[in-house]
Amino acid sequence: MSMEASQKRTEQTGIETILLAVDTADEERAERLAEETIDVAGPTEAEVVLVHVFTDEEFDEIRSKLDVAAESEASTPDAVAERHTTTRTISKALSAADVPHTIRGAVGDHADEIVDTAEAVDADRVLVGGRNRSPTGKAVFGSIAQEVILTSPSPVTFVRDDTR
Repeated sequence: MSMEASQKRTEQTGIETILLAVDTADEERAERLAEETIDVAGPTEAEVVLVHVFTDEEFDEIRSKLDVAAESEASTPDAVAERHTTTRTISKALSAADVPHTIRGAVGDHADEIVDTAEAVDADRVLVGGRNRSPTGKAVFGSIAQEVILTSPSPVTFVRDDTR
């Protein structure tokens, strides 16, 4: 597609940057998250920022499993995110679909880090995943997804996990 056609498509959709937020719990729904992201990013030719958010405990545990010294360059949140199974699975799918993307890592409160990253990259859309809930729980997406939906600077797409 020509640069002019690409710019026209971006102007029509208004989507240039998509933030896909994942965490360790998204391992089982990584393929579904990738598919949904490709469905949005592909036609719009948007760049995807894949951010993997870790709690402090998760980050320390994963860094330990990877046998990475806390002082090394391989111990940064970005480096650990790039090596995590969930992130690698999604990254491979995005690459196979020719969707441009970058990987970031963040440590802290999931919702806060997702919203902060969305603001930092000027995301036009945010995608977050979640699981099926009980009938009562269906009224509420979950605390992380709900907080992101309520505080995100851009529209949020909730990708429901269909596995039971």
